[in-house]
Amino acid sequence: MSEAAVEPQPVVGPLTRAAIFLVATVTPGSDSRAAVRAFCGDLAGLVRAVGFRDPEGRLSCIMGIGSDAWDRLIGPPRPAELHPFREIRAGERHAVATPGDLLFHIRAERMDLCFELATQILARLGPAVAPVDEAQGFRYFDERDLLGFVDGTENPAGGAASEAALVGAEDAGFAGGSYAIVQKYLHDLAAWNALPTETQERIIGRAKLSDVELDDAVKPSSAHNALTQIVENGRQIQILRDNMPFGSPAKGEFGTYFMGYARSPRTIEQMLVNMFVGRPPGNYDRLLDFSRAVTGGLFFAPALSFLESLPVDAPPPAAAAPSPSTPPSRDGSLGIGSLKGDPDHE
Repeated sequence: MSEAAVEPQPVVGPLTRAAIFLVATVTPGSDSRAAVRAFCGDLAGLVRAVGFRDPEGRLSCIMGIGSDAWDRLIGPPRPAELHPFREIRAGERHAVATPGDLLFHIRAERMDLCFELATQILARLGPAVAPVDEAQGFRYFDERDLLGFVDGTENPAGGAASEAALVGAEDAGFAGGSYAIVQKYLHDLAAWNALPTETQERIIGRAKLSDVELDDAVKPSSAHNALTQIVENGRQIQILRDNMPFGSPAKGEFGTYFMGYARSPRTIEQMLVNMFVGRPPGNYDRLLDFSRAVTGGLFFAPALSFLESLPVDAPPPAAAAPSPSTPPSRDGSLGIGSLKGDPDHE
């Protein structure tokens, strides 16, 4: 496929007021494989049909495919860095890996549009898939999470967003695609809200009211925004976040759904190592004393032009060896070599 023909999915798009994050597994069998492949080509039309009811609602959907599902549904070649989500264990902190073959990130200004599209997607796929997780996200006041802090302040914009999120010439066959890592975090809000505001600010690394980043002279090296800053060869490596609060007051459930897109999953993986293991080890993100990851998945969202070009009747791929899933090394590096943290915070 020529570079001019590549049309990405709407990964690089404006933030919306509502979202549904839907993860499903593909049921075994050739009928399921054919149904999912046929759906890939139909997704854009389905989004247009639902979104036409309210063009100002800005409905969109990004579809991601997990590593094992890629082998079963599509086969070789594979995106160069697609692999199963890598769990991290460090003391009581655990970045879990949970089942998931397909990710649907549905966004709109109205939840009813998201709800309708999610309903139509599951109806169209029918018994070919089994939903395993759903979170309905919402914007909370002035872009804050349920912890009370503005979320996504450092998101790149314009061309920088495309540069951060979309694969380029380094994997030309999958140019225009994006790696997506998702995690659902549950917060102990009672314990968090019992902290003095100044303590919360030192954990996050920002002033709570103004959203201004704390000066390095007072910001701890364990601050969340210090540990999630990745610098390689003197240049900060960015990702595109579309996190959203979710929850159920009746259930006492309050959380943040982390939705990160990146040109390479290594960037987000290093962020997670810094958070869970620490930089250096032991200097972990104190936010994890109040927030617990309950899901984790890695997906590849291929270009829209790739999805629409999939032949429905292609023969199943030959059996492939399981995708490698290198466990974290003892120093928490995940074997991702040159990605280093900001030396100013080490």
